[in-house]
Amino acid sequence: MPKAYDVMAPTCPSRVVLHRICARWKVFVVTALADGPMRFSALKAHIVGITPKVLTDTLRALEFDGLVIRTDLGGQPSRVEYSLTDLGRSLLVPLAAVRGWAEEHAPEVEAANAQAAAPEGLR
Repeated sequence: MPKAYDVMAPTCPSRVVLHRICARWKVFVVTALADGPMRFSALKAHIVGITPKVLTDTLRALEFDGLVIRTDLGGQPSRVEYSLTDLGRSLLVPLAAVRGWAEEHAPEVEAANAQAAAPEGLR
């Protein structure tokens, strides 16, 4: 019988996986690689606001988790590109659903934030 996983259990490995894939920049990198391999500089330009160090750390973590593969294309200087593995590609559908929800409901969340931040008498 397969092992039962419960993300709500504090010691469940699925909790670690969920935490790792939902880390701030990982979602953006996986989404950016949806259309195919990209070089580091292209990823950095595509994901506005990410620093080179954070992008490097994120790519290494995604590679460690088996979601991204790093391919050395050779040359001098060395050329490297990153692409999603089959496991990484399997994340695209659920991430697209979350992205769609975020884009659709952003105005409502912004309105709730504005209301919560308003002075007590103006709520």
